[in-house]
Amino acid sequence: MRVEVRLAGSGGQGLILAGIILAEGCGVYEGKYVVQTQSYGPEARGGSSRSDVIISDKEILFPKARRVDILACLSQAAYCDYCDSLKEEGILLLDDFYVREYNSPSALLLPFSRLAREQLGRELFANIILLGTMAKILEKKYDCGSLDSLKKALAKRVPKDYLSQNLSALELGYSILEKL
Repeated sequence: MRVEVRLAGSGGQGLILAGIILAEGCGVYEGKYVVQTQSYGPEARGGSSRSDVIISDKEILFPKARRVDILACLSQAAYCDYCDSLKEEGILLLDDFYVREYNSPSALLLPFSRLAREQLGRELFANIILLGTMAKILEKKYDCGSLDSLKKALAKRVPKDYLSQNLSALELGYSILEKL
């Protein structure tokens, strides 16, 4: 098993943190081989941001994601920049508020930002809702990225004052596909 994941959006959306949590959950708590890389523009907020995570049962010899199995985009620019990196049979997750133009009939338009605002009071949690959705997909399709391992990694990475909201966001994301 080898799965390549790309989380992309704008700086400030927390996608690098989400990638780190995913890598830590799979590597530390599931014993998988993982590589996490990140790329972001010089702007603190608003520039492009990307986090790639490779998860494997075997040693990873080349640490760069080439053709991703799962692409998640929380901005229109991210979709435009990275849509060509998705494998033909890959899974495309798009935020239905920020991504309006796309040319993939199999894209899953999901309300990450809207749910964060409406149910958790701040759009700040959209990245963790997305991470929960990825956990569901990774568990079912690739037997990795379990909700429990991501909860453990999340608890080590977010401020204690926001842990309960982040755990709620993770669980909300995990159940989003069943609710829609």
